[in-house]
Amino acid sequence: MAGETVITVVGNLTADPELRYTQNGLPVANFTIASTPRNFDRAANEWKDGEALFLRASVWREFAEHVAGSLTKGMRVIAQGRLRQRSYQDREGNQRTAIELEVDEIGPSLRYATAQVTRAASTGGGFQGGGQGGGQARPAQQVSEEPWSTPGSSTSADAWSTPGSFGDDTPF
Repeated sequence: MAGETVITVVGNLTADPELRYTQNGLPVANFTIASTPRNFDRAANEWKDGEALFLRASVWREFAEHVAGSLTKGMRVIAQGRLRQRSYQDREGNQRTAIELEVDEIGPSLRYATAQVTRAASTGGGFQGGGQGGGQARPAQQVSEEPWSTPGSSTSADAWSTPGSFGDDTPF
């Protein structure tokens, strides 16, 4: 959407994502990403940590179940999403404002780790989108195909798997 504030945050999860379900059965996962800048202090000849940013984040629907089943406390992640501001009244009656990240994409950072991706079974119905809109959640299922293959395809039909099988031209 035009005018939305989209940001990318790299940091570590402070706890396992907390998966909950709304009264309508819609899954939502909430978690916090801690992002700490590091700068080299030439005078002291050492790296120094800056002030940490703790950003609350949320994901919805099947995405929430995927995040809760894949990411754990301490993992370094890269998250992209839209900043949302909401106002509320605390228990003492004070007006508060919270800024949260509504995550569109998230994954583990591979700078200091490795990961193996397993494609979840498609639930159909087209785009599921983020946010709190409609749609019915379905449990995620794992498939035993190659991580990047199209369901039902075989790797032998993959243009990149067999050199020379499609000539010198790219297959698209």
